[in-house]
Amino acid sequence: MASLLPIFGIGMLLLVGIGMVALGMRRNTQPDTISDRLTQFTERSMSLEELELAQPFNQRVLVPLARSILNFLGRYGPKQSAERLRISLAQAGNPNNLTPTMFTGIRMGLAIGLFLIFGMVTFVAGSVEPLQALLYTAIGGGLGFLLPGIWLGQQITKRKKLIVKALPDALDLLCICVEAGLSFDQAMQRLIEKWDDPLSREFRRVLSDTRLGRARREAMKEMIDRCGVDDVQTFISAVIQAEQLGVSIGRILRIQSDQMRVRRRQRAEEEAQKAPIKMLFPMVFLIFPSLFVVILGPAVPRLLRLTAAVGD
Repeated sequence: MASLLPIFGIGMLLLVGIGMVALGMRRNTQPDTISDRLTQFTERSMSLEELELAQPFNQRVLVPLARSILNFLGRYGPKQSAERLRISLAQAGNPNNLTPTMFTGIRMGLAIGLFLIFGMVTFVAGSVEPLQALLYTAIGGGLGFLLPGIWLGQQITKRKKLIVKALPDALDLLCICVEAGLSFDQAMQRLIEKWDDPLSREFRRVLSDTRLGRARREAMKEMIDRCGVDDVQTFISAVIQAEQLGVSIGRILRIQSDQMRVRRRQRAEEEAQKAPIKMLFPMVFLIFPSLFVVILGPAVPRLLRLTAAVGD
């Protein structure tokens, strides 16, 4: 028994040593948040090449390649009004930071792609006459050219509806902030902090332009072009006129908020008046045929027997 004590002690020491080594290795593998924070200030700054390589592959390669291809195609597209297209893209919210040249490139690329696809389908079909095949391919190319414009129009309509819907509440908040003692810029800042919608983003753009040194009048006039909404134009024109004449901005905002609430109520009443006309077509083509089948269906066999008896 006494001879086993040294062996037992050596085994215990080995177990304790192995446990300490494992604990130390585990602690070394755990992330050290303090050292990570310190390295942000002590390590050298990354070069432009290292910062570019740190970006994902799609942002580093695919997106610039797609933009260059769209710009190339856009230069050979139809020369339409670039200013009008720029305003349309701004009214749509500048989706994906598209430029007029890139949007024209999307039209050209989609037109060429659908032209080739329709041509290959009609060629593989074989039974289509050459004139019809040419007509189908031309329809595919025209459809590819028109689809981006249709999509852009839908985006503009959707954004305008969101702006019109948010404008009365935004004017109420601006009026409350100004009457509470804040300046108009501070009221816009409070609106930006509270909401995140297309209208608040436009106010953020106006506020950033004024902070960069532009006149508020010019920044708000550009907001009219970016929104393309009559209510926004009325509101901004009233604010600009109040600044020129020295009228209290709080009073103008109170009047404008009351008018916007009245207009919102009138729009709701207008939509309610349109509802019966919109319901007429589903009722005529979907509901009335079912009612006719249910009501007149049992009488059809009797009418058939009567007509057969009269014929005999």
